[in-house]
Amino acid sequence: MIPQLLQGLFGGWGTAAQPNGLQSSGQKILVAQAYQAQEAPENGANAAVFRHPAAQRQVMLGGVLVGYALQRVRRRSIGFVVDGQGLTVRAPAGVALAEIERALHGKAGWIVRKLHEVRLLQQHREAGRIVWAHGAQLPYLGAPLRLQLGATPGARVRLVECGDERALQLALPHEAAAQQARAQVQAWFQRQARSHFTARLEYFAPQLEVRWQRLSLSSARTRWGSASADGSIRLNWRLLHYAPALIDYVVVHELSHLREMNHSPRFWCTVEGVLPDYATRRRQLRAQPAPLWD
Repeated sequence: MIPQLLQGLFGGWGTAAQPNGLQSSGQKILVAQAYQAQEAPENGANAAVFRHPAAQRQVMLGGVLVGYALQRVRRRSIGFVVDGQGLTVRAPAGVALAEIERALHGKAGWIVRKLHEVRLLQQHREAGRIVWAHGAQLPYLGAPLRLQLGATPGARVRLVECGDERALQLALPHEAAAQQARAQVQAWFQRQARSHFTARLEYFAPQLEVRWQRLSLSSARTRWGSASADGSIRLNWRLLHYAPALIDYVVVHELSHLREMNHSPRFWCTVEGVLPDYATRRRQLRAQPAPLWD
């Protein structure tokens, strides 16, 4: 879901018995484009510029101009972080700039490739920004959900299904402000998320031989979930955008932490014991940025 904070992009994690057909055609295109960026990041690179907003220095890497933020930190080696802002270089205080430049050129291929991948994901997220108006669509459990305004004020928000089409009827007039539509959809999403997550936690906990104590919903932008040793589970309600098989991966991941509070080989063996195809689900979740709400 890729180290160095790329995994945090929607950064960052559902019914378990259906591993086939997890990717829609659009998702496959996104994944294919990401791989193309990996294989040929130099295409058009002469015109490419990546500049961190806090950049103090810049360097040409493979024909690409990269402005990076340099942080002097207490560590023994030079580290690189690529995220939505760009490239950050973390280096010990005593390391000379010339040595940092050599390290950058040594990692040039990886850096440029990740910068292209992050930009591609950001472009797809922006293209998927939700429009809070009648007729707009957003993903719900991996499939399109159309917004319908015009219901009688005071009526309940409800999901209407007709064949393969689904609509969410909001108790708002057609001319309602975007903030009103968003508020009703978010409240509905959060109710559905709590119900769905609870059912999946109850389903998987016995298989893992663990007991969870409390579920809370998160609105974090770069983290799908967390677990505490006291049995508390936090899950991001925005997971409701994804197919059930991908949600299940996050649920199992967090429940597995109640047995192994780390990411050791034993932890991943625990996850695999319940979801043998967890690695596929993990990759697909990382490749699918969640839509922007703001």
